[in-house]
Amino acid sequence: MTQITPEIVAEHGLSPEEYERVLKALGREPNLTELGIFSVMWSEHCSYKSSRIHLKKLPTTGPQVICGPGENAGVVDIGDGQAAIFKMESHNHPSYIEPYQGAATGVGGILRDVFTMGARPIANMNALRFGRPDHPKMKHLIAGVVHGIGGYGNCVGVPTVGGEVNFHKAYDGNILVNAMTVGIADTDKIFYSAASGVGNPIVYVGSKTGRDGIHGATMASADFGEDSEEKRPTVQVGDPFTEKLLIEACLELMASDAIVAIQDMGAAGLTSSSVEMASKGGVGIELIMDDVPQRETGMTPYEMMLSESQERMLMVLKPGREAFAEAIFRKWELDFAVIGHVTDTGRMVLKWKGDVVCDIPLAPLADEAPLYDRPHVPTPAPAPLADVPETSDPAADLLKLMGSPDIASRRWIWEQYDHMVGADTVQRPGGDAAVVRVHGTRKGIAITTDCTPRYCFADPVEGGKQAVAEAWRNLTSVGANPLAVTNCLNFANPQRPEIMGQIVGCLEGMSDACRALDFPIVSGNVSLYNESKATGGGSAILPTPAIGAIGLLQDWSKSCTIAFKGTGDTVIAVGERAGELGQSIWLREIHGREEGPPPAVDLAAERRTGDFIRQQIQAGAITACHDVSDGGLAVALAEMALASGIGVLVNEPQPFGVAGSLFGEDQGLYVVTVCDTCLADFMAAAHKADVPADPLGRTIKDRVIFELDEGDWTVSLADLRAAHEGFFPQLMGEDAALA
Repeated sequence: MTQITPEIVAEHGLSPEEYERVLKALGREPNLTELGIFSVMWSEHCSYKSSRIHLKKLPTTGPQVICGPGENAGVVDIGDGQAAIFKMESHNHPSYIEPYQGAATGVGGILRDVFTMGARPIANMNALRFGRPDHPKMKHLIAGVVHGIGGYGNCVGVPTVGGEVNFHKAYDGNILVNAMTVGIADTDKIFYSAASGVGNPIVYVGSKTGRDGIHGATMASADFGEDSEEKRPTVQVGDPFTEKLLIEACLELMASDAIVAIQDMGAAGLTSSSVEMASKGGVGIELIMDDVPQRETGMTPYEMMLSESQERMLMVLKPGREAFAEAIFRKWELDFAVIGHVTDTGRMVLKWKGDVVCDIPLAPLADEAPLYDRPHVPTPAPAPLADVPETSDPAADLLKLMGSPDIASRRWIWEQYDHMVGADTVQRPGGDAAVVRVHGTRKGIAITTDCTPRYCFADPVEGGKQAVAEAWRNLTSVGANPLAVTNCLNFANPQRPEIMGQIVGCLEGMSDACRALDFPIVSGNVSLYNESKATGGGSAILPTPAIGAIGLLQDWSKSCTIAFKGTGDTVIAVGERAGELGQSIWLREIHGREEGPPPAVDLAAERRTGDFIRQQIQAGAITACHDVSDGGLAVALAEMALASGIGVLVNEPQPFGVAGSLFGEDQGLYVVTVCDTCLADFMAAAHKADVPADPLGRTIKDRVIFELDEGDWTVSLADLRAAHEGFFPQLMGEDAALA
């Protein structure tokens, strides 16, 4: 029997104070299996011990919300007896260590979170953050992550319909891989995880348990040291073909009345799934470890409980339904085993070879896990932008921006994803939001992922607001009514007061925006300790509260796209303008400066403008729509031109100077084209709604022309396209041929 030493306690990520709490909870010293279970359940990844106190401030309810945070995924009503079920989750540390399997199993895990609740997955999204493109490890990481996402999603038969990618040196030693899945279920066939019914059988289904992923949750709750390569055994290995079988088998069983509760085995595997099911149901649980399907010989209870082998589920069945359920899983060539039963003890008891090898009260593992109000200091307000530069050639600046890492086309990435499988994808990657048809109906689900980490770093409160507002804006741009939010809160070490200040500030801004926009948060994930000593000096990532969001279109055929529809159309900027250049891509890429406050988010104006835009799209007045974000108006116009092959002439006065007017990243701002017969009515409606609408110019043949008081500048669409499409193929070189 292993002697529990202070060194072993530290290796399990528990502080001396936390270990004292373990001793108090048990009334004795734990054995190694019990210590391992406390370790993973009290890890940051599973317990949210540094963030729970602040997450409670987020708005999580609304008339559309069926189930908010606390379950496997969030659930919102989409009418006609149907619900959308969705969640976003991180797989950051594994993807840095082993990018293909880290990203692939991230996709597999989020798929399970959604179909566990009874939904058939209809779409995947992702949000990726990489370091400097010229970093020696980055090409390998990009290729592995993209191929892992595509390899898993394509094989399992769920379309990957969009996402976002940023580059910044802060991610050199700790990339971010956030995955999102959306599914559809009937509102009367939603499944939850709370176990009940003393004596009811506990059933294990899916793949066998191996030694892969042991300590995965603990690793995800620590920063990287110099030994990150040695952590490779803690990365799980995925099998998308087994996942596809598991989806079909679970959905077939869910069509019956056999299931009492169901939970996927994600982080911390059999430990977290069994503890969460029992604690949510207020019951106890007894497991016979000898009966757990194992693919390796000589596995110990410690290894079985902490393994994060993929494609596994845990269920509580109604008594007498075991044979019925087993027949379904055997038909789909999956393992099925009754491994225990529900008890009334409020304890987790594990038996192995006839002996009790674990006996833990459940309350301390879950509801009474450590909760910290960590010291935090607010991020100092950034100094106003001094010596604001002007542009001498906006066309040349635009050309450079269109080929820059954060704005260049992501075609090389998304062409490796099957975004059309299932034949319900209405808007493909490349627009403001993807749109996927609800099969057999006229309804469409719009999906987006958004965050601007450089804003969050400069001003966490304003950056948190902006992340939510941009997601709301992207859904609005396709004509969808925004429904709800999921999130992935990626931050560095919360034990550093300045990092904790970023967390608190971003959550404050997110909360303000969600309330102002009636946009509740129904699910999410927290990923902390995203920093690395391996890059020298302990580099922390930028605060990255990634937002995933969905909206509803009653008629998917009325969705709007970013592409111009013809020449001679009037191009209009709709929304408040201020010409703000602080923290802009233009300032960084053209002048090498990351300075100033981020653009302000006026939530009242955001709501007013967005509601007006959706109304006009549904009325058929707006023929193309794109929100202004990175790169400002000029980049938005260029993206609309490239999406259509139709150019644009900009000849309006520049109220904030040429640079501020064209490259300022003003928030709550949209670019639209309006049909000629609707123009007068559109302008009148904007005035009535108290929404600014400024004509910028008109669409023309095949170039972007700035015909301004300060001078005339022109760039061809061919040159813009070459710059825009060239970045990733040039960066990836021979890997581009894999696309």
